[in-house]
Amino acid sequence: MPRRRSSSSSSSTDAGSAAPRNRTPQPVRVRRRTFGDFVKAFLALVALLVLVVGVPLALATAAGWPLPSSFEPMEWLRADLSVSTFLDILTFVVWLAWAQFTACVLVEMKAALSGVGVPGRVPGAGPSQLLARQLVAALLLVGAAAGSFTPGLSQLGQSLEGNQRPTVAAAQQTPGIFAQQQERAAGAAAALAEQASHAAAHADAGGGTAKRGDTKFYRIQPPEGRHHDSLWEIAERHLGDGRRYKEIFDLNKDRIQPDGSRLSEASLIRPGWIMEMPGDARGGDLVEMPDEAPEVSPEVRQQIHDYAETGDHAQAQGGGGAAHVPVPEQRPAPAADDAGHRQPAAPDRQHAAPAQDAPASSTSSFGLPEALLAAPLLAAGLLGALGHRRRQALWQSAFGGIGGRRGMEPPTPTGDAQDAQDALLVGADPEGVRLLDRSLRGLAAALTAESRPLPTVYAAWLSNGDLHLQLAQPSGKPPAPWQLGQDQTFWMLAKDDAERYEDADTAAPYPGLVSLGTMDDSRLLLNLESVPGIVSLSGREEDRAAVFASVAAELATNGWSDRMTITLVGFGEDLTPLAPNRLRHLDGVEALLETMEAETRQRRGALGAAGHDSVLTGRTGPAQHTRWAPHLVLLAAEPSAEDALRLAELAADASRLGIGYLVGTGSGDLPGAAWEMEITGEGKLLAPLLGLELDAQLLPPAQQRAVVELFVEADPERGPDGPGNTPPFLVDISEQGRPAVYARLVGPYEIIGLDTPDGERSALLHEALALLLLHREGVHPRVLSSALWPRGVTDDVREALVERLRTWLGTDPDGTPRLGTDDTGRLTLAKSVVSDLDVLRSLYHEATQGRGVDSRAVRGRLLTDALVLVRGPLLADRPEGRYRWLTHEIVDAQLPLLVADTGLALCEFHLEKNRAEKAIEALNAALRTAPADERLWHELLRATHSLGDPERLTALAADLVGRSGARGLPPRTEALLDELLPTWRDAVAAAG
Repeated sequence: MPRRRSSSSSSSTDAGSAAPRNRTPQPVRVRRRTFGDFVKAFLALVALLVLVVGVPLALATAAGWPLPSSFEPMEWLRADLSVSTFLDILTFVVWLAWAQFTACVLVEMKAALSGVGVPGRVPGAGPSQLLARQLVAALLLVGAAAGSFTPGLSQLGQSLEGNQRPTVAAAQQTPGIFAQQQERAAGAAAALAEQASHAAAHADAGGGTAKRGDTKFYRIQPPEGRHHDSLWEIAERHLGDGRRYKEIFDLNKDRIQPDGSRLSEASLIRPGWIMEMPGDARGGDLVEMPDEAPEVSPEVRQQIHDYAETGDHAQAQGGGGAAHVPVPEQRPAPAADDAGHRQPAAPDRQHAAPAQDAPASSTSSFGLPEALLAAPLLAAGLLGALGHRRRQALWQSAFGGIGGRRGMEPPTPTGDAQDAQDALLVGADPEGVRLLDRSLRGLAAALTAESRPLPTVYAAWLSNGDLHLQLAQPSGKPPAPWQLGQDQTFWMLAKDDAERYEDADTAAPYPGLVSLGTMDDSRLLLNLESVPGIVSLSGREEDRAAVFASVAAELATNGWSDRMTITLVGFGEDLTPLAPNRLRHLDGVEALLETMEAETRQRRGALGAAGHDSVLTGRTGPAQHTRWAPHLVLLAAEPSAEDALRLAELAADASRLGIGYLVGTGSGDLPGAAWEMEITGEGKLLAPLLGLELDAQLLPPAQQRAVVELFVEADPERGPDGPGNTPPFLVDISEQGRPAVYARLVGPYEIIGLDTPDGERSALLHEALALLLLHREGVHPRVLSSALWPRGVTDDVREALVERLRTWLGTDPDGTPRLGTDDTGRLTLAKSVVSDLDVLRSLYHEATQGRGVDSRAVRGRLLTDALVLVRGPLLADRPEGRYRWLTHEIVDAQLPLLVADTGLALCEFHLEKNRAEKAIEALNAALRTAPADERLWHELLRATHSLGDPERLTALAADLVGRSGARGLPPRTEALLDELLPTWRDAVAAAG
């Protein structure tokens, strides 16, 4: 039976959830002044007297007034520089410093004694004002004004809920690997919640001292000549930090606005709405006392009154949204099967709902496939493999690997394939894959350095970036920075420690790890090759197929494996395009049994000859990169009873040999099954004996077909019906086609035709525009937000950015916005917004397939104009930490090939008229952007040879040898040099 989840919570937690926030001050326990306080105050008084009174007296006595008695600038300039002059300058600087510090003391003292407002800032006096504030605070610590002067003291009574909420949220968000830590965290959270409940009850009974008028409100104004407001902007203006927008959201969520609507996670704030603000909000737009504020109209005043009343009512109904504290569930110790093998169990954890501060966008797919959005490791593997396939196709096309397709443009996916690609871009977690790979290889390298074998790992859990390995048996203390987990069979690596790992030159130790699903925000990866027998999967055939497809696709493309073989039987014949070198499909069970019997015999003999107990010891030895790759069998068709027995015999020793079996069954009764799992129609993966109930990771047939289509379209071996070389977006290159907005991306990023946005959002808007310019087919809003905010962002912030970008780009003369939305909801740019990359593609296309084909003069002019646009690599001056989405693009491979093709075409154009110098000039211009293109160097050697200058050709050969480094020249380049200059080796050696 599946285990039950506990949904109960303590009453104290509920009470804490309903406690008013930022409205009723809580009682403050007065601390008695100690003797130390009086000592600190006395010392502060002495320091202030010395600095404010003693310093000027000492300066007046010792140095006097440093400025001359008369104002004669020309005489000062002609005067000699002496020691006395230097001392006068130094004295004047000290006088200025004293005056600034004195001003800081006066400002801080005034604010402290008045108890109103925040102290003003003295220009350029950061450290001086901080020192003055501390001294004045220490002096007034024994007086009544101290509480209102120091923010940390004055807000103690009002910060109870602020102190309580992070603890509760931490109890909800922390994976809770250790049971004792769970109990302590939950107990502390419950105690704080109970304390908040008592404080709220005291306030309701009249014990509080705050009045409703103390609450601050903000009314959203119409966007007259400015951008629409967002919660981030309001928090930035009135709270000093845009990241505090969640506090405003929590105060106003689901409360009825004057227009009858509500603030929800998926909506923008609207003009006329009222926002209750945290108690420390400040700014001229805030309304604190609507009854007495003359500038607030009676209508608005009444709306604020009504809205304030709904706040208390909503919180009493539990609408305040305080974090729920789940009751930790104790999990029994991992069970053992009949052979004594330990079963995988989830690390001890609390079964909390997803954290409330997760991006709102994660709750809605906006039409994208949920299966891919919810599989970050699978999506990252597929995205990386797809990019590699497309680059391979580009290079084969460019170097003539496929006739007639030179200069090929990669296909633009449409329909389901386009949705699948967008889902991969949004859902992929390449950083998580990188950390997992480095962590596992780092562990293997550390164990090898200590001459220790790799432990057998049954499963791995990824929880908020932390990695937990479940071992088959205790294996001692793990190497640092790994730590022991909840018991001796768990090794744990914190995310911060994992980020310190570098790439290790060692074999992937556990390539058979594959994601099965998630439980309470933790992702389970099962090590199929270590299972002591068969893993069976029961359930409906279509549900099993979705699990098998997900497992096969992730194993075929994951980033933590080196080499492996994946044999598919009974499904997935069309999956082989994902990784033809890893995936193979067999027709039936009989063919599988014959293949595996032969491989089992071969592996047993190889292990015995090498003297290894298992493939794990072999992977850390000298042959680690060439042997002992896993072989994983995925059999979706239920075998017959006789075939099942033969499979069980083969699987009995499979874990030692690096062979894993995942077998489907309709009945759930499979001989030799060590671990049994079931997939339900609701997408739950159940393993009752293992204590697991997961949200299964699936790849349904529709998404499977769409993903395969992406790989088939990118296949470099496609036939003549493959994609052509016509750019997806052509611009009018005549004088009449001058664009309204022109962006230069090839080289340093520049924009012509738009004003530079003000403030810190300028870089974000530029990055968003660059992404749209590189995807003229349109960009899904989810793709845009995941590119700009890889760690997630709420819908309102994303929509605010889109609106801000639309306002910045403006409209065409006919009133059409330059940023539009197509029928699929994707953001598209108008044809009046053009980049130099668009012009470069259009010029090359027109020169080689348009008017330039029939006119030599037109071809030469177009190619020359195209090469003039090339100023360097793509976005050459992009700031550190931005434009990380470019790693998923192939434009960094397209641009050098396009530039190289342009340079080669212009070189050929000049050589037809024996203009070798012009040809060399064109090739050198192309080499500045495509320095690694071997074709350019070959043509440069031929063009230089045609000049009949051996010394120049020798210098070019020496330059090529120097660029090649230790690798040496490529064989084809060496052969060409032997043909053009047989004595080049001796000449280069003599010149070097």
